Amino acid sequence: MKYNYIIFTFVFITKCLLVTQAETVFYKIDLKKEIGSTTWLYVKNGFAEADSLKSYAVLLHMNTYGGEVLYADSIRTKILNSKIPVYVFIDNNAASAGALIAISCDKIFMRRGSSIGAATVVDQTGQKLPDKYQSYMRATMRATAEAHGKDTIINGKDTVYKWKRDPLIAEAMVDDRTVIPNLIDSGKTLTFTAMEAVKYDYCEGIAENVTEVIENHLKITDYRIETFKPTAWDNIKGFLMSSVLQSILIMLIIGGIYFELQSPGIGFPLAVALLSGILYFAPLYIDGLAANWEILLFVIGIILIGLEIFVVPGFGVTGISGIILVITGLTLSLLNNIDFDFQPVKNHEVSKALLTVIGGVGLSFGLIIYISSKIGTKGIFRKIALNKTLENESGYLGVPLEFKEIVGKSGIASTVLRPSGRISIEGKIYDAVSEEGFIEKGTEVNVIRYETGQLYVVRN
Repeated sequence: MKYNYIIFTFVFITKCLLVTQAETVFYKIDLKKEIGSTTWLYVKNGFAEADSLKSYAVLLHMNTYGGEVLYADSIRTKILNSKIPVYVFIDNNAASAGALIAISCDKIFMRRGSSIGAATVVDQTGQKLPDKYQSYMRATMRATAEAHGKDTIINGKDTVYKWKRDPLIAEAMVDDRTVIPNLIDSGKTLTFTAMEAVKYDYCEGIAENVTEVIENHLKITDYRIETFKPTAWDNIKGFLMSSVLQSILIMLIIGGIYFELQSPGIGFPLAVALLSGILYFAPLYIDGLAANWEILLFVIGIILIGLEIFVVPGFGVTGISGIILVITGLTLSLLNNIDFDFQPVKNHEVSKALLTVIGGVGLSFGLIIYISSKIGTKGIFRKIALNKTLENESGYLGVPLEFKEIVGKSGIASTVLRPSGRISIEGKIYDAVSEEGFIEKGTEVNVIRYETGQLYVVRN
C-alpha cells in the first residue's frame, strides 16, 4: 500500500510539472494612453517582470494617438533589443509615436477598423515641426523597418530578397513628399487601415481581441496571460519624470531661488524652490538615476551663486562655476551613469537630458523677466512692491531733512560698498549707496545726492 502511494505521488508531481512546462506564458502590457514617461516606465517594468516569468512573448495591447518621440524611441529601442519576442495588437489606433513602436515589434496584429501611421512630428499645438525633426523621424522609421531584415524568395533559378517591412512605406508615414507608385502620392501622409496593412506586409493578421491573436494566428491553445498592473507609485513616478514637468520644476527651482535672494528673510519663493527640488530629485534618486554626489554638485552650485551675489564683487569665476555645477548636477541626475562611467548611457538619453535642463533654465529666465516686469504694476503682483516714488518735495518725510546738508561733502567708505554700505563723514557714520558699483573700504567718496531717504556716493 505504501509503495502504491509513493508511485501515485510521483506520477502526480510529474504530470503537474509537465502541465506547467507545457503552458505558454504571454505577458501583456497595455499602452492605451499618450506615449510619455509613464508608458516608458510601464514598458521597462513590464519587460523586467516578463523576463522573470520566462514568458514566451510580450504582447503590447495598443490604442494611442502618439506622444513624445523621445520616449517612443526609448520603447522602440527596448523592443528591438529584447530577447523575448514582442507582438502588438492594435486596438483602434497606432498613430505617430504609436506607429513607431508598433513597427518595431516582431509581429503586428490589428483589429478590423483600426489604423496605423501618420507619424509626422508635430508640436503641442499640432503644427508640423521643421524638417530637421522630420528628417530624424524619417530615418528612425526607416531604420526600424530595416531592423526586421529581408525574406529570401526563390522563384525557379531566380533569388529575390524582399524587405519584411518596406522602409519606404515607413518613411511615407512621416513625410508627405514621399511617393510610392500605386500607393501614395506626394502631399499626403500615409496611414494604413487594417486590410491595407495586411496587403503591404505591415500586419500579420486581423483579430478582434488578444485571445484571437494567440489562438487563431499564433496557434497556441495551452497558455495563460499575465498582465502588467501598474502601482500608484508607478503612475506618480511616471508623472514626475515627464520631461515637460521636469523642465517646469527646474524653472521653479531657479526662479524661486532668484526671487528669494532678492527679498529679505525666508519666504514663499524659497518654499517653492525647495518643494520643486524635492519633486525633481526624489523620483530620480529612488529610481537610482540621481546619485548623492550629483545632488551635491547642484547644492554646491547654488551656494557658489549665492556667494557671488552677496560676498564676491562683480561676476567672475565663482558665479560661472556655480552655474556650471547647477546645470551639471541637474543633467547628470537624469542619466543612468555609474559615477563617471557613461558607457550604459545612450546618445539620445544625453540629448533628452540636456534639452530638459536647458529648457527649464530658459523658462526660468523668462519667468524671472516676466515677474520682475509685473511687480508693483498690475494683477496679483501689484501689491508686492511699492511702485510710487515718495519724494520729499511731495511731503513724504521718511527721515530727517538735515541729510540734505551732507550732499557735496566728502568722506571715507567705512565698509565695502557693493553697492550699499556705510560711509564716514566728519566722524559720523551714514548708510549710503554707490553709484559706481563696488567701492573698496577706505576709498574716498563724495556725496552727490540725497533721494528717497538715501545718500548716493561716487569715488572722490
